[in-house]
Amino acid sequence: MLTLAFDTSSRTASVALLRDRHVLYNAILHKDRNHSEVLLPAIDEACRLSNVPVRNIDLFACTIGPGSFTGLRIGVSTLKGLMLATGKPAAGISSLAALALNVGETDAVIGSMMDAGRGQVYLAYYRYGEDGVLHPVGEPQARDPRSVEDPFSEPVIYVGDGVLRYAGLIGPLSAQKNKMAPAEQQFISAAAVADLALEKYFHGDLLDPARCAPVYLRSADALPAAGNG
Repeated sequence: MLTLAFDTSSRTASVALLRDRHVLYNAILHKDRNHSEVLLPAIDEACRLSNVPVRNIDLFACTIGPGSFTGLRIGVSTLKGLMLATGKPAAGISSLAALALNVGETDAVIGSMMDAGRGQVYLAYYRYGEDGVLHPVGEPQARDPRSVEDPFSEPVIYVGDGVLRYAGLIGPLSAQKNKMAPAEQQFISAAAVADLALEKYFHGDLLDPARCAPVYLRSADALPAAGNG
């Protein structure tokens, strides 16, 4: 089964192509350009280098939030276009869940934290269950990094660009039991998006192209920031 996945929810963009769970192509794009300029060329490159025409893709997936207004709109509109052009199914993935998957299976709680702008972070916690599947703990939220608390007795691994930006303000990071994920895990990988999409596919949790839309945690995120269009 061929899965094409991408992420445009933050400053970086990512594209991956998987055959079942095997990664054929995976790239994180650290470019100072609008995602609309780099996403389609990256998708074309993924298909070309993997020798897989877009028409042969079985499943599409992208992150649908939370994240930047402009980035999410670009990702979701591209996903809808691929669904309508090919008639193939698609899955919408939480940006925070994809970020948590970077850490890998662990006994610790994973705290996914994205820079939300306006001096806030998007935060969600996850645990791996006995089934080896990542499960959310509570609901995702937008909050001031200085107000982040540690409600867990077990260790917490924090991951994401929100941790990188606000590490000095996040109280739980001062606790000996908690830590920050390594630098190479701090950005969303589209391969993780594809892995989560496969789980949704096998559970029949797929998107309706007529109702596919970004998911925002703040009402203000449904409006473009000044200068972003």
